[in-house]
Amino acid sequence: MAPKKSKAASPKQVKTLKHDDATRKNIPTAEYQSVMAADERSPIQVAYERRNRDLDPQLVWRGKDEQDWSDLVVSAPPLYIQEKVHPKVLIDDLMQRTESRQDAQLDLFADFNGIPDEAQGTEFYQHDAHWTNRMILGDSLQVMASLAEREGLRGKVQCIYLDPPYGIKFNSNFQWSTTSRDVKDGKTDHITREPEQVKAFRDTWRDGIHSYLTYLRDRLMVARDLLSDSGSIFVQIGDDNVHSVRCILNEVFGEQNFVSQISFNTKIPLGSKFLMGVNDYILWFSKSIDCLKYRQIYLEKETEDSNEFSLLQFSDGTHRRISKEEKLVNNREARVFQRMDLMATGYASSSDYPIHFHGEIFNPTRRSWKTNESGMNRVLLANRVLKLGKGIRFKSFLDDYPVSQLTNVWTETAGGFSEQKIYVVQTATKVVQRCLLMATDPGDLVLDPMCGSGTSAYVAEQWGRRWITIDTSRVALALARARIMGARYPYYLLKDSPAGQEKEAELKGGKLLVASGLSGDQSQPTNHQPPTHNSIRQGFVYDRVPHITLKAIANNAEIDVIWEQYQPQVEQALADLNAALLGHSKPYPVTTGGREGKKIDFTASGTVKLPSGEDAPANALLEWEVPREIPSHWPPATHTPHSAFLQARIARQKEIDASIAASADQEFLYDKPYEDKSIVRVAGPFTVESLSPHRVLAVDQDDELIDPNVTNPDRSSEEADFASVILETLKVAGVQQTDKSDKISFTTLTGWPGDYICAEGRYIEGDSDTEKRAGIFIGPEFGTVSRLDLVDAAKEAGDAGFDVVIACAFNYDAHSSEFKNLGRIQILKARMNADLHMADTLKNTGAGNLFVIFGEPDIDIDEVEDDKIQVTIHGVDVFHPQSGEVRASDTDAIACWFIDTDYNEESFFVRHAYFLGANDPYKSLKTTLKAEIDHEAWESLYSETSRPFDKPKSGRIAVKVINHLGDEVMKVFKPRLGRDPEFFDNRVELSRDPKALRKSNRVVVESVLK
Repeated sequence: MAPKKSKAASPKQVKTLKHDDATRKNIPTAEYQSVMAADERSPIQVAYERRNRDLDPQLVWRGKDEQDWSDLVVSAPPLYIQEKVHPKVLIDDLMQRTESRQDAQLDLFADFNGIPDEAQGTEFYQHDAHWTNRMILGDSLQVMASLAEREGLRGKVQCIYLDPPYGIKFNSNFQWSTTSRDVKDGKTDHITREPEQVKAFRDTWRDGIHSYLTYLRDRLMVARDLLSDSGSIFVQIGDDNVHSVRCILNEVFGEQNFVSQISFNTKIPLGSKFLMGVNDYILWFSKSIDCLKYRQIYLEKETEDSNEFSLLQFSDGTHRRISKEEKLVNNREARVFQRMDLMATGYASSSDYPIHFHGEIFNPTRRSWKTNESGMNRVLLANRVLKLGKGIRFKSFLDDYPVSQLTNVWTETAGGFSEQKIYVVQTATKVVQRCLLMATDPGDLVLDPMCGSGTSAYVAEQWGRRWITIDTSRVALALARARIMGARYPYYLLKDSPAGQEKEAELKGGKLLVASGLSGDQSQPTNHQPPTHNSIRQGFVYDRVPHITLKAIANNAEIDVIWEQYQPQVEQALADLNAALLGHSKPYPVTTGGREGKKIDFTASGTVKLPSGEDAPANALLEWEVPREIPSHWPPATHTPHSAFLQARIARQKEIDASIAASADQEFLYDKPYEDKSIVRVAGPFTVESLSPHRVLAVDQDDELIDPNVTNPDRSSEEADFASVILETLKVAGVQQTDKSDKISFTTLTGWPGDYICAEGRYIEGDSDTEKRAGIFIGPEFGTVSRLDLVDAAKEAGDAGFDVVIACAFNYDAHSSEFKNLGRIQILKARMNADLHMADTLKNTGAGNLFVIFGEPDIDIDEVEDDKIQVTIHGVDVFHPQSGEVRASDTDAIACWFIDTDYNEESFFVRHAYFLGANDPYKSLKTTLKAEIDHEAWESLYSETSRPFDKPKSGRIAVKVINHLGDEVMKVFKPRLGRDPEFFDNRVELSRDPKALRKSNRVVVESVLK
């Protein structure tokens, strides 16, 4: 028998959300740094007025009084774009490989900025570009000041989520590598070596809790300036400092703007001698409590462990107690309800009256009823009242209001094993998600000044919020970048879309007459559909639940109409039932109402008096006395009228319940938007940025700018000490690689009065007797050296007649790696071991190589079929100065590498991304798109060899390599365009000798040095 052919599932679409209504200022890329005007490159000093300390009680710590004598002054340097990333481009490329399409792929980078006039590209901060989310490396204090002062974001941020260090431990707050979250205090090899991180730690903890509070208050002051009037700030903190941090927030934001202190379960006990702590805290403050944007979040009511919802009501109106088994299994034939008080908390004369219910009379005791007499009558007609003891109660069904409001105690937020952590101090996504959903709408801007693993950016992207995230750690940004690039998100229906409008009409009981799937695509309006624009500012289509209250039922006049419509049918069926029972010999015991506990004699005559004073027939059933199941001894003639009676009651009850539901208020579930399962969403475009690399980041302990180009007689002794320590160490240690034989040993090292060159060193090159003069350039103690710095240093060295420049820095930007010489002046880039500026923290660590020559990517570029090229990375070349050799490391040290396959020398676009580390950022997407992208295409993401791509129209490609410590190097290549027969003949001859082949590649593929 032939197997059945299953219907082929339609392929999933891959989309991303666009913030078409939002813009950002056009800021320079790293490539444009050298052409910026001097005033644009210089930092702006921004003053922030400190809060009047006479207004409220305030926390006092050492040094605070001196700080309050003047305003807080912050340097606001320019920001530079290092990378432009569009995750959809990477996925589209994989899908194209799988489908083997030959048509040209749409270049989503073509209009990345949205600035059509090419001349405007260098008019920085003057034009509005398309919005792209942002990941920024640098001190959050200076970055936030730059965003406010240079880019006009003052008062534009809707929500800030701040997760500062919890306690006074270095290692516990900073992760040293992307490959390990195992960070232990007391282990010197686990201490981060990033200079910005070291500075952040020293700024925070140099005076213990005193400097910590200063560090935090400064950043809160600048953050407040960015918030909109309706904005919120959430500060996550542990119990060690929650009291102190709340005092600072009271001071900066005002005690009257406190919103809530949230306790959430982390399930990560930190260890305690006494009672173990499992909670952290979130302090929520508003910019202005009167303008606060607030969206209520709801939790589903749990009935399994609750004694409140303990009763079941069936469709005919009868009820009984729920069993333990029924609490675990949903009974579709019945509704769960609880009993609630009908008494008001106060007294109103209009609500003081007797209630006649099932032959009994009930009066309010000491207070009045919750509604007036006509309203209470509708509650009775809706079968919403039951007797309990000597009183009556209101029936509140679980589905009347199946949710409860979120409180400030969150007990179900521990990540557990379902949420794999990638960072040492990673917050559970549920915690950040709740905060953002309470305080923002889709399209609002979210800022995280301490990025960590990028949870805030990840959550903001999922829920359609714009985001900016900042961190001083390259490791943190490397992890966050990979996390966002490979993230898979559900595609929520936009309210301002054809599919969204159709869903809204369906939820409201109508239906749009338009043929539209749940695609979210913009389409032409029809006669039945208004135009749509896919604006995310209109929000998503949210699930909603009813909120049925006693007041809503009491005010529903339609209940009276429905009762009058169905009551004749009920009364006729009841009369027919009583007629069939008349003369039946066996009495019926009554279980409810005024005759509860008594028996009805169907052979009797006359009437009986009910407790309410009403007369009832002695030989007939009243409506509420009719049983749900017919007793076995009743005559067969009762079956038809009994069934008709139940059907009439059920029909009446359904109609009344439908009327109640239709007129009920609705509560939107902002955490449950409707999803289109046929679409997979990836992150929108974002940029990776950094502060101005050199002079701006060179600051002293007082955060005052240090400009090495200006002779300053008042230059701090700490700055002079740093340069002196480096030169003294350089004189003794020399410049070397792991093998001490490969080393530049200086015969003399003396000071030099230059703006960039600070010392003259002389050394013997190799085994010859030739002496070389080296100009020594020392980068900042806390910061990064840029390509422009090296150019200026090389110019100065050339004017002074030096042979070579030896640059010593803790970090270089990616663009500096491609700069090897300026004319005859060779540039050697030595990376300083971070132990040099951590002497107090790292005592006697035995650090050996303190100055190591910086490397560059070891790349091969091959021409493959269909006139395409392919890149292979072998590691990072490291130049050994003593021997003059270039030796390559393997790829184990590489976390990821990126290719701009058509580098225009204006921006680095990540068009190809490859991940060689242990983490798999695309794990979730691989599962979802397994039908659209084959295994081979996915595996190419983890390869040392790129997928083939077209030769660049610009004539250049750029390759950026990032190691596990977050360090970056970039190199630009100019492959020869067109097929070169001689080149390929040479490759055939050399193919038997791999070393010769790689040497040939380096000859053919020339580096472009700008």
